[in-house]
Amino acid sequence: MSAERSSAGDPARTLALLWGEAPAPRRGPSRALDLTAVVRAATDLADQEGLPAVTMRAVARALGVVPMTLYTYVPGKEELLDLMLDAAYAGMPRTDTAGAVWRERLTAVADENQALFAAHPWAAEVSTLRPPLGPGLMAKYEHELSAFDDLDLSDVEMDDCLTCLLSFVQANARAAHDAAVASAGPDGDDARWWATVGPLLSRVLDESRYPRASRVGAAAGQAHGSAHDPGHAYRFGLARLLDGLAPLIERGRREPSGPADHTA
Repeated sequence: MSAERSSAGDPARTLALLWGEAPAPRRGPSRALDLTAVVRAATDLADQEGLPAVTMRAVARALGVVPMTLYTYVPGKEELLDLMLDAAYAGMPRTDTAGAVWRERLTAVADENQALFAAHPWAAEVSTLRPPLGPGLMAKYEHELSAFDDLDLSDVEMDDCLTCLLSFVQANARAAHDAAVASAGPDGDDARWWATVGPLLSRVLDESRYPRASRVGAAAGQAHGSAHDPGHAYRFGLARLLDGLAPLIERGRREPSGPADHTA
């Protein structure tokens, strides 16, 4: 379960901050900074140390101000997280896929989100079932829905397809981040870990009892160089996901079959 979720703060205050309608405080320390600088400092901290490192105190320290100063900009971490996500969405690349076939368009959307999570791994750990409803999110959603233009899908089907695609990318990004963290740990990368664990496993594993697991696991490990290759999993999974969407997307493009001729 995700430890963090978006839209967890006060809705009115969050939306006012996201859309630039929050009034300046009448009291409090001089506003020598601006909200953009606060969000940037929090994002840099999350990129470098992970989301748990983002506290109001830590962000204030990074900005060289006392913690109470931050509260003249943002009510708390919940609202700050929405601002961080929305800023990350606003900074995403927007691939021009006009004229491309639908698979290329959806692949571009997936790759854009993969790049987002590579740049900001913490974003993949946040539950966005209640999304941060700011201009960055709205621009992202508008752009991604354009990948489904002229595909004869209903509005609900467009949203369903996009949700399915983005859920896959986010899950893959989490696995990729976990793999990167594990490789940076004391056990080293997968090759080094398996060099230690492999001989130990061979002493206790009865391959005749687990023939499929032994055979397939060995083949996959040899093919990918590890038990899990996030890059391969992304490419393979995305291709299969698009294959799965194809019957829905292409249903209106098939020539209708006429009635069988029984006169002969």
